[in-house]
Amino acid sequence: MQETHTDPNWERKVLERIALEAIAEQRRRRRWGIFFKLLGFIYLGLFLALFIDWGASAKKVADGARHTALVELNGVIQSEGQASAEHIITALQSAFEDKGTKGVILRINSPGGSPVQSGIINDEIRRLRQKHPNTPIYAVIEDICASGGYYVAVAADQIFVDKASIVGSIGVLMDGFGFTGTMEKLGVERRLLTAGENKGFLDPFSPQEPAHKQHAQLLLNDVHKQFIDVVRKGRGKRLKESPELFSGLMWTGARSIELGLADALGSVEYVAREIIKAEEIRDYTVKPSLTERFARQFGTDMAEGLAKAFGRIQLR
Repeated sequence: MQETHTDPNWERKVLERIALEAIAEQRRRRRWGIFFKLLGFIYLGLFLALFIDWGASAKKVADGARHTALVELNGVIQSEGQASAEHIITALQSAFEDKGTKGVILRINSPGGSPVQSGIINDEIRRLRQKHPNTPIYAVIEDICASGGYYVAVAADQIFVDKASIVGSIGVLMDGFGFTGTMEKLGVERRLLTAGENKGFLDPFSPQEPAHKQHAQLLLNDVHKQFIDVVRKGRGKRLKESPELFSGLMWTGARSIELGLADALGSVEYVAREIIKAEEIRDYTVKPSLTERFARQFGTDMAEGLAKAFGRIQLR
């Protein structure tokens, strides 16, 4: 039997429904198109962030324009990080070699770090001072300049501070953890095999040997003596020595001037304007890319964990 339609407008309604379905499909396609475009832009953004060195310092043209060169030392001084000897030395060399540099400012905000990295920077500053005797270098301390940071600062011609800066901590430490009690409670047996009677030196999973502790103290004393010698060499007769000066204590910037650890109050702008007499400041700090920062931070976090467990010597 042939199908009949009682609604005379059924054809128009069918066409409208088809049209609406077509419009809805177009909208769905458009939304998916926008989604994939956004996904593409996000992917492109991540690609650019990872492989383009947004944070790298721009190349500076040695145009001979008179200026003050600025190099920043921020954070913990360590081989893997922005405050590594490699980064600081590269920046300092660029600053000294620019013919327009009338003076260099090393701005320091550091709690300290590796005595080796600090020593390498100190030695390079002294070499650059000899190579460029007419270009002075000043350390400007802002929030904190302790231990390794101060180890670096004493290589400068003069040290400027804020009255509330934290300065000093001329000492050395080695920290770590011991897990022997925890292992006993958990019923874990430590099995350590070595070739060499002292190869398990300061192993955190074994009881601390008195002989190993004594040897560790000798290491700390040697590094501490090196630190003291560097400070005395850098500060000379300006240093007002006292029994507590090399004990690891810290002082305010105002007190550090009285002790001869620093020379005067002054900011970066003040030193550039009043001491160097070149108000224009050019930043030579080496700033790592996002990729480098991520890779180094990942490696640093692992190194920090291992160092905390096994112990390391630090100027902090």
